[in-house]
Amino acid sequence: MFQKLVSHNDDIRRLIEKGYAVAFDSNCLVVRDIPYLDNERKLRTGAIVTKLVLTDLEHVTQDDHQIFFAGGVPYGLDGNPIPNLGGGPTQIPLSEACADVVVERSFSNKPKATGKFDNFFDKIESYVNIISGPAIELYGATPYTFRSVTSVVTDNIFKVHDTMTSRAEISELSAKFNQEVVAIIGLGGTGAYVLDFMVKTPVREIRGFDRDAYHVHNTFRSPGKLDLVELGKAKADIYQARYEDFRHGLTITPKFIDASCEQDVEGVTFAFVCVDKGSSRAGIFELLLSKSIPFIDVGMGLNRKHGPLGGMLRTTYYSAESGQKTRDMGLAELSEDPENLYRTNIQIGELNALNACLAVIQYKQLRGFYIDGEAAFHHLFNIGDLKITSLSDGE
Repeated sequence: MFQKLVSHNDDIRRLIEKGYAVAFDSNCLVVRDIPYLDNERKLRTGAIVTKLVLTDLEHVTQDDHQIFFAGGVPYGLDGNPIPNLGGGPTQIPLSEACADVVVERSFSNKPKATGKFDNFFDKIESYVNIISGPAIELYGATPYTFRSVTSVVTDNIFKVHDTMTSRAEISELSAKFNQEVVAIIGLGGTGAYVLDFMVKTPVREIRGFDRDAYHVHNTFRSPGKLDLVELGKAKADIYQARYEDFRHGLTITPKFIDASCEQDVEGVTFAFVCVDKGSSRAGIFELLLSKSIPFIDVGMGLNRKHGPLGGMLRTTYYSAESGQKTRDMGLAELSEDPENLYRTNIQIGELNALNACLAVIQYKQLRGFYIDGEAAFHHLFNIGDLKITSLSDGE
């Protein structure tokens, strides 16, 4: 990977040929061995870190004109901080391979003529001249050490680089999902969207389950484009093929999950239950509760009494500790009403997507990715007034 990026990006190749100590980590360009002076005019060494934006799997471009710096405040020969660097104290997490590079601050100094750098070579050269100039003059120090770390930290989850996480500086929050094994039971309207969202979440493993075939009606309430050759094939095969090139750790099985499927959920740390039959839900609940696997169950109840559609969307969290208590509250249907022979299962794509959004957001709150102000376990979204009613423990 190191050689691929170097060979396809001329500006980075020029940095290495000039002697900069270049490395790649967490979708960042890292340049070590940058000399500078501290407030006592002593020689110190830091590192420049700048974000990479991958335009494809081989080419990179800049995010902006700023850099991050692992080191103290650089001083000039006059004993004062070097002016016109802007920025301020900040942090950006890197991997263990760059444990020696601890970002402490950011700098912002852009070319006056254009307001941006043409490439990484010009950007690094400009900042090195500013930061290292006094150390080079006083000590004869050099940033050209020809040292490189050619190993690139590979992503064990995604097959493409997750540049959005590094650009947003939320790597430490995303790391909360690294050991998660998530089951998605049911890949109908809402389940298909849950799968789409979770595929792009850095959980270690995803196991999807649905034994049904992919028919025309599924195309109207599932993400992605329609390929006519998919119609009539197993949903499991369709979604496996659709996301196979995006991430590792994805297994979708054409199977109906019930209370007897203990082996299928062995090692699962969280589950989403996305089925529309109460009897199916009852068996799944029994399985997950017996294995102390926390889960979120989703539900949608739409109706048309007089004119426009109305109804509710629901997400309910069943924890490993009090899931049975929540089950006993009867918040989700666990059987079919034999008198309701004409029940209509109305589902609309945007509502399936919203139901999935609410479930995934709730899951990410539970894992500490999003702030959770209420710690509610049960949410009802009313389509009529677009309001959410929540239920917390003790209410």
